[in-house]
Amino acid sequence: MILTGLLIPMAGIILGSAIVFFTKQQMSELLQKTLFGFAAGVMMAASIWSLLLPSIEMCGEMEKWATLPAAIGFLLGIGFLLMVDMITPHLHFGTSEPEGPRSRLSRTTMLLLAVSIHHLPEGMAVGVVLAGAEHAETGITSMGAFIVALGIAIQNVPEGAIVSIPMRAAGKSRWQSFTLGCLSGAIQPIGAIAVILLSAASIPLLPYMLSFAAGAMLYVVVEELIPEASTGHHTNLSTIGFAVGFVLMMMFDTVMG
Repeated sequence: MILTGLLIPMAGIILGSAIVFFTKQQMSELLQKTLFGFAAGVMMAASIWSLLLPSIEMCGEMEKWATLPAAIGFLLGIGFLLMVDMITPHLHFGTSEPEGPRSRLSRTTMLLLAVSIHHLPEGMAVGVVLAGAEHAETGITSMGAFIVALGIAIQNVPEGAIVSIPMRAAGKSRWQSFTLGCLSGAIQPIGAIAVILLSAASIPLLPYMLSFAAGAMLYVVVEELIPEASTGHHTNLSTIGFAVGFVLMMMFDTVMG
């Protein structure tokens, strides 16, 4: 189950990156806005139904204080991604000004680092639900963990394309663009495995780790995806994409999980 859960999200990245073999044009702004909104919707729904609510439910014996571990973990997750964002030199697509400390890294490397920051919390989310599914007392089912992995994989498809297609438009070969798109998601299984190992060492930490992953994912949504989806033209399409992604992930989690 764990191996399958790790491979499913990577399959989404690979599939999305492979789109570069079937297109000659740079991705339109209209499509980019829609895909950014869709990814934000999936991540927000996963953070709530797959991570925060299970974290609170696992602490039900604490009664009115059941939300405390979730609150602590959530704030730590926000703080962790904020720190990573501040200490990592990176460059977002569509911008010319790098963020983070000054460095001599190439533009391509900084673009990949920006996407890696995005993918890290997604890997952590998959890892923590897979770890929880291994222990019946957590209340997380194998199907629930599968749904999270599937949801992340679905939103990884457009994210793989968002990386590989601009690389092709910038002059790299199709194979180079495809490879870079795939590498942009390499941090996901690494983050997932790290969380699984940590969870195995201490099951009582799971409520904190679930909400930690939620905080990290919502940091990406608020800091990166929503601003990128809500500036310029076609912002109504990003709103529609957000709604579709949110409802799709919510339905997956509540109906199938």
